[in-house]
Amino acid sequence: MKKKGIRNIILFLVGITVASFVWHCKNRTTESDYFTPKVLATHATGGNYVGSETCMECHADIYETHIGTAHYNTSAVASSESIKGSFDTDSNTIELQDARLTLHSEDGAFFQKSDFKYGTHGQAKEVTSKLDVVIGSGVKGQSYLSWEDDRLFQLQASYYTPIDNWVNAPGFPVTSFKRPITDACLKCHVTFAKNHDPVGNSNQFVKDQLFLGIDCERCHGPLEKHVLYQRGNPSVETPEHIIKIDSLSRQQRLDICAQCHSGLRNRQIKGNPFDFLPGEHLDEYSKNYNSGRPKEKLDVHGNQYGLLTSSQCFIKSPDMDCTTCHNPHKNQRGDMASFNKICMECHASITKGCTNENTTMTTGMNNDCIACHMPLSPSSTMQVQLNTDSLAEPVYIRTHLIDIYE
Repeated sequence: MKKKGIRNIILFLVGITVASFVWHCKNRTTESDYFTPKVLATHATGGNYVGSETCMECHADIYETHIGTAHYNTSAVASSESIKGSFDTDSNTIELQDARLTLHSEDGAFFQKSDFKYGTHGQAKEVTSKLDVVIGSGVKGQSYLSWEDDRLFQLQASYYTPIDNWVNAPGFPVTSFKRPITDACLKCHVTFAKNHDPVGNSNQFVKDQLFLGIDCERCHGPLEKHVLYQRGNPSVETPEHIIKIDSLSRQQRLDICAQCHSGLRNRQIKGNPFDFLPGEHLDEYSKNYNSGRPKEKLDVHGNQYGLLTSSQCFIKSPDMDCTTCHNPHKNQRGDMASFNKICMECHASITKGCTNENTTMTTGMNNDCIACHMPLSPSSTMQVQLNTDSLAEPVYIRTHLIDIYE
């Protein structure tokens, strides 16, 4: 009986050992995967992008708020959740002078059908294109991109939020149904894209290296080395292999935002629009078309940097930059109280008060500094034609020229 009991114990222990060995063999990739995060794209310098989900391990609170920002949602895979426009039969058609655009869905996919009245595309009077990528968070509107093999095109239909309906895309030729998308168009809506053309003038991309959304790594640089180091050294509190924003000069901090918020920067000096990395000097890579233009000629669409740097608040505040007022990790849209509080951090000590009548400030402007000194202004470059019988209407965007307005 004793021998039998000992044998059973030995068999049990052997079974446990074998089972443990088999389990670890089948799951041995767990540790390996942990130390080799999935690479989403590779920068020209060799740095690898690994996505914000890897950041969530240590920065869950920042991740949770960042995914609600317009930056994060400025591009996405086309789906019923990401597309704002309606596909209902009574509201899915755009009537143009030479064509009718119809938006429809089929088996979970979404399409634009273009019916041309006068055969302006040779013999093809009907063209159907798939909506593959959504551009825009929907705050102002959205546009849609379509893949043809590895070439990327913008489709003619756009969604315009103020009227909750489809429109002809701003600036889109009425006799076309698609236009090529290059790095210059794409750079402000994705974290990274790998173009087949070294200078980015092609619409031919490496499809699996299109990193959608403006993510953590657009401002902090490719983070594979950082993630590997922090995972391997969890007790080290000082972050390594990451761009520390507060260690940069004011101009370097501004340049991170100016990549997209300083107007057209097509005067490429070297590389392509995605070659610039945080911590470098943007003017070494590209020049702004509007450099040196008077502030009153800077359009409110796209050139917030030029408008801000023309403001007396900026000129007289040596440390002021975009993040003085904006927290890129949070959706602050509509939170005027927090913006007004930031204004008052500098202006509370100023003895001269507002020159407006008290009733105007309290009733008309609701004590809102931003409404008076950074009003919504019409853009001359971003305009939308709502129907074939109307003129193009400007999109209203909040100016970043902080000033005294009538």
